[in-house]
Amino acid sequence: MEGLQPIYRRVAGIDVHRMLHVVTAVIENPNGTIEQTSREFGGFRRDCRALAAWLVELRVELVVMESTGVYWKGLYAHLERANINTWVVNAHFVKHVPGRKTDLNDSQWLAVLARFGMVHGSFVPPQDLRELRLLSRYRRKLSQMHASEINRLHKVLDDGGIKLGGVVSDINGVSAREMVAGLIEGVGIDQLLDMSRGALKLKRDDLQASLDGDLSARHLFVLKHLHAHINALEHELAELDAYILAAMKPYEWAHRLLQTIPGIDQIASALILIEIGDDMTRFGCADRLAAWAALCPGNDESAGKRKSGRTGKGNAIIRYILCECANAASKTKSTLAAKYKSLIIRKTHKKTIVAIAHKMIRLIYLMLTRKEAYHDPHVDYEAICAQKNAPRWIKQLKLIGKWPDKKTTIASDTVRS
Repeated sequence: MEGLQPIYRRVAGIDVHRMLHVVTAVIENPNGTIEQTSREFGGFRRDCRALAAWLVELRVELVVMESTGVYWKGLYAHLERANINTWVVNAHFVKHVPGRKTDLNDSQWLAVLARFGMVHGSFVPPQDLRELRLLSRYRRKLSQMHASEINRLHKVLDDGGIKLGGVVSDINGVSAREMVAGLIEGVGIDQLLDMSRGALKLKRDDLQASLDGDLSARHLFVLKHLHAHINALEHELAELDAYILAAMKPYEWAHRLLQTIPGIDQIASALILIEIGDDMTRFGCADRLAAWAALCPGNDESAGKRKSGRTGKGNAIIRYILCECANAASKTKSTLAAKYKSLIIRKTHKKTIVAIAHKMIRLIYLMLTRKEAYHDPHVDYEAICAQKNAPRWIKQLKLIGKWPDKKTTIASDTVRS
């Protein structure tokens, strides 16, 4: 590239596939000549070791590879163990010219981008957190499966004429689960009603009507398997939670700090740390972290007009976790809940939750940077909103004749006296 000064003198680009790695090394000699060498390696462990040894022999300063599925992870681990500086870059920013798409061309293009510093590496957590991500994401899959099975249980009950879900607040609650187990075992309605607890005892007549259905043998067969599967999933989730919490000992200080934020409990704090780690210097600032988490408003402007502000793509896992935490925080007595109430007036629920999650990720960055716990500032957002918009509201009321003028006020005071 003419006019550009190279930043790195010894670089390599790797086009990663499942069973094939195409590597191009670009070496600039002291006399100014450039050597370009390309080689192909397989995807087995021995091949990855040979690739790393070859790059060490060439004394490569920087290696750049695309984040192709999960195939880059094994190779990255080998390069990391060989102490080779490796960047994993977003494929969206390194697209080659259409019509010249070959594995060799891709590796050469990556090497050129690396040599002139035209790309930047994505955030790759340390090995411990990378391995913990396997557990956290498996936990998410089990949690989704658990919710799906509860919904299926609900549908089967409705299909059999059992309207228990319309009376109880949680079909998976203690009382409801005992009643479902009793239905599967063929227990009588009177015994089922005795299983109710707390405020549910006051709904005895509605409960009796809801439990009066027509469950066939096939309904009971499906319910039995669903009930057993839900119990098994909950047991697996409890085991995963215990393992994840035990693995938080090296990050105990950060794990405790995050729990001071309303809406974040022990397991949510652990899942957040697994995704972002406890070292915020890698992100640089709160804005970059929010953008990486897909919680930052997007920019789409043309000819001076703002077309859209929808959030861009990013780490969907941390976005999902923080939106769940924002939902929980909106039901607390905190500043975050006050912020939710002030925004929900003019935004939809989903947009408001994303805004609260954006605020939470910025708080997390500041807390982990300063190593300080969260202290609720008790900001009255309703008063701020009223102070900001009151002049405009009064102006509109005067225009439509609904705001009392000074004469009317004086006359009304005279009548009262």
